[in-house]
Amino acid sequence: MKTFGLIGKNISYSFSRTYFTKKFKKENIDAKYYNFDLENINQFRDVIKEMPDLQGLNVTIPYKQEIITFLDDLAPEAKEIGAVNTIKVNGNRLIGYNTDYIGFSESIKPLLKSHHNKALILGTGGASKAIAYAFKKLDIEYKFVSRSSGKGKLGYDDLSEETIKDHNIIINTTPVGTFPDVEEYPKFPVEYLTKNHLVYDLIYNPEVTQLLALAKKQGATIKNGLKMLELQAESAWNIWNK
Repeated sequence: MKTFGLIGKNISYSFSRTYFTKKFKKENIDAKYYNFDLENINQFRDVIKEMPDLQGLNVTIPYKQEIITFLDDLAPEAKEIGAVNTIKVNGNRLIGYNTDYIGFSESIKPLLKSHHNKALILGTGGASKAIAYAFKKLDIEYKFVSRSSGKGKLGYDDLSEETIKDHNIIINTTPVGTFPDVEEYPKFPVEYLTKNHLVYDLIYNPEVTQLLALAKKQGATIKNGLKMLELQAESAWNIWNK
């Protein structure tokens, strides 16, 4: 039986296992999907050793960058992004891909208006790199925002009303606000948001995060990460089966 799975940490809530288990049942695919909840990325070797029928893996927080050292090769986009969320097992070789940027691009395109030309990306982890790559492809300028400012990134304290007015796409790539911590949101001055803003939170549980709820009150267009996850999952499935 074909075997697939998810590499991550504290992933009992995982979207991927639910999505693929339903897909296999609906489409009569003889396959299994497992969660591999790793306390440490070095346990990845044990997964490969103990699961000889593995065909492919998804990778989630916090291992999208750390996983790269365990792989034999990277697809060009994964190499440029510097993060992997999909692995194809090709015989004895492990090939890393990134389908996050595909899921994000295809899910945000229908929401983009002509004035949406500059973005702020909250967070600097593996997911943020895929978003930046997608914006590059979409010809949208972007800046990273982190807890502290530094080379090539703003700190949350640097976010003036003028900066936010000038950047009308806001993307949260951090896990802040994920269930069960649903009252939390990034240290972002939501009071400066307007009806011209598009606020996209990669979190999908809860469906409307605190950040999105506050953005909606300001009149902004909001979007959660569910569609992105579905699209990146289907892209991963295509890679595993090509």
